[in-house]
Amino acid sequence: MVRELLQEAGSAPFEITHVTRLSEAVRCLGQDGFDAVLLDLGLPDAYGLEAVDPIKNAAPAIPIVVLSGHQDERLAVQAVQCGAQDYLIKGRESGELLARSIRYAIERKRMEQSMNHLAHHDPLTGLPNRRLFLDRLDQAVARTQRNRQILALLFLDLDRFKAINDTLGHEEGDRLLKLVAVRLRASTRASDTVARLGGDEFAVILPEVDRIEDVIRFAEKIFHMLAATFDLAGRHTEVTASMGISLYPADGQDAETLLRNADAAMYRAKQHGGNIHEFFVPAVYMQVSKRARLARDLQHALEREQLDLHYQPQVDLRSGTLTGFEALLRWRHPELGLVPPAEFIPVAERTGLVIPISGWVLKNVCAQMQAWRGEGLPELGVSVNVTGRELHEGSLVARASKALQDHGIEPLRLDFEFTEGSVLRNQEDSLRTFRDLRQAGIGLSIDGFGTGLASLSHLMRFPFNSLKIDPSLINGVAAGDDHGASTVRAVIAMAHTLQLQVVAVGVETTDQVSFLRRHECDRTQGFYFGHPLPAEATTGLLRGGLRWDQT
Repeated sequence: MVRELLQEAGSAPFEITHVTRLSEAVRCLGQDGFDAVLLDLGLPDAYGLEAVDPIKNAAPAIPIVVLSGHQDERLAVQAVQCGAQDYLIKGRESGELLARSIRYAIERKRMEQSMNHLAHHDPLTGLPNRRLFLDRLDQAVARTQRNRQILALLFLDLDRFKAINDTLGHEEGDRLLKLVAVRLRASTRASDTVARLGGDEFAVILPEVDRIEDVIRFAEKIFHMLAATFDLAGRHTEVTASMGISLYPADGQDAETLLRNADAAMYRAKQHGGNIHEFFVPAVYMQVSKRARLARDLQHALEREQLDLHYQPQVDLRSGTLTGFEALLRWRHPELGLVPPAEFIPVAERTGLVIPISGWVLKNVCAQMQAWRGEGLPELGVSVNVTGRELHEGSLVARASKALQDHGIEPLRLDFEFTEGSVLRNQEDSLRTFRDLRQAGIGLSIDGFGTGLASLSHLMRFPFNSLKIDPSLINGVAAGDDHGASTVRAVIAMAHTLQLQVVAVGVETTDQVSFLRRHECDRTQGFYFGHPLPAEATTGLLRGGLRWDQT
């Protein structure tokens, strides 16, 4: 009957395999070569729609057209809900209707598979995405639990991927991600799962592992695979990765916990310089958990007015005169109390929140200077710390100029402080920004000198006004360290040769003050001269006059 109808419709050449029992159909579908299934609901070994599931399980990629002797709209809807692509009534179908139904069923199945693939796979690399990855990890955990084996989860993050995007362009960055995906797939077994979780993050599920040594060997295999250079934009580019590893059941009983702990271990590997693997340890999770909380709460710190500025005095060592302040950011967390800048500023950098926070700092520093001037108080300078992300983000000059203009502050009253590391990260970019800042009249200082890799001669190409000696060197002077004292003397002498003002930071004792005066350090700040003060207390200090009273 079906053959005659399709011949009548003039369909393309076709072959039909006819079976009369569901069990025979399931057995036949185990073979290749079928494009569609016409399923009669009147089979002797199945009742109604209960035949759909076995057919679907036997051949999930093949569309099903249900044939029924009953005109029942409810049954038709149920058939589609069970997984069929169409529903026809026997005896009422023409050859043309049957042929069209089969064609449409095949096309619908293809569309369904395409949509399903897009929903569960990364469009760039074709790897499983986070959704499919977590589903497979859940299944792998369940199997491992039954087999009483070990499961390993490897979390990879490419080192310095942003630099590749910035220097070679996003197109080459995408090309690198695809090449890494190809190499990862080539390094794994058929039973393993490789996924791209987003950005430059990849994950690998290693089920049925017998020994930890096997996991280590596989991690080393991945590092060896990445060690071969990648051809990007006509260059041989070296790429490394940081890897975190968590194990089931020791490091988590479910997919989300295992992934979170592998991520924490990866971050630890990143902190150690990258290109290594680290296994999860609970102490690492505590650090990452706190960091995640800070990142979440920091998003609301501005709108909830939890940020504040304190001002630490800077004093001229020759005259004892107050010359200005360093503005220091404080975060009064409602539950954690006062969060140190060393904890939340790196979080702000990683999340990008440092840009709006920086805007708030500039606005409030300029507003405070305007308020002091309005009271007729001395117009002293204020220095502000600038992070590497702000330096290289591109809008620093415009944001600073606007804040100064909005409050009528002369640019020479504002000084920006930069660390050695942020300056040297992208020297050409830094140099352009520094030239624009100097042209705008804003002062530039190198902060924390003596802790990084830069030498004074290295910094000569940058237009700094002053240099701040790191407290670790000043501590050496107090401890009677001859080498430390010699280093500080040399830094002061060389900085003066380069016509840089020298500021000693972290001064706490009379001996340190005497030493710095003897060797003609220009200015200083530290607990000896005063702790950082809230704006109101700083205003009171200015009202008391500029001459510093050491008592």
